[in-house]
Amino acid sequence: MTPKKSEGPCRPRGRPPAFDRATALSKAVKLFWDRGYEGTSFDDLITAMGISASSFYNSFASKEALYVEAIEAYAEKQGAWFVEALSTRGTSFQAFAAMFDAAATAFTREDAPAGCMIAVAATQCSPAQLRLRDLMINQRHLAEQAIHARLEQGVEEGDLPHSIDPDAMAACYGAVLGGMGIQARDGASREKLRLVGRMALNMLPNGAT
Repeated sequence: MTPKKSEGPCRPRGRPPAFDRATALSKAVKLFWDRGYEGTSFDDLITAMGISASSFYNSFASKEALYVEAIEAYAEKQGAWFVEALSTRGTSFQAFAAMFDAAATAFTREDAPAGCMIAVAATQCSPAQLRLRDLMINQRHLAEQAIHARLEQGVEEGDLPHSIDPDAMAACYGAVLGGMGIQARDGASREKLRLVGRMALNMLPNGAT
């Protein structure tokens, strides 16, 4: 649920891989999304990706480097709904309503693991995985910044009051989205998540003052 990718890891140069790298990465994304970093073994990865150990190291360097790339791929592709929703034409209320509705849908898809990969990953990384924890923090900050920008846009366009605190509201909405992602992993229904989103919308003030 982020607006853009951070700078990705360097990839080894050499002969082109004898497999479809994008397909293999997509399979890794789903596996990490479902099991988390520490819950996914190296053997799990090469089996799911359908590649040999040597091909893995030649193309992805390490499990950690692959995980970083997987998170960024998730943010760019699976999280595209976030940017699209905030770009909804109309009022701020309409944009954030679209955001929460899209989140409820994205987190409960039948063709993907439940929940938000980034929100769930934050609860799965151990304190020892400092680089990965920093990556999750950065992704959440990017999402919060996008929400903040949309709130400021609403103030400029006159559908939100100048008295609103964009920092606090962006932090609040970021926390709600993260909570929805974790609730979905715990089995919350799409309708329940939509109700959470509607409650969050009630916190959004209307009109310029």
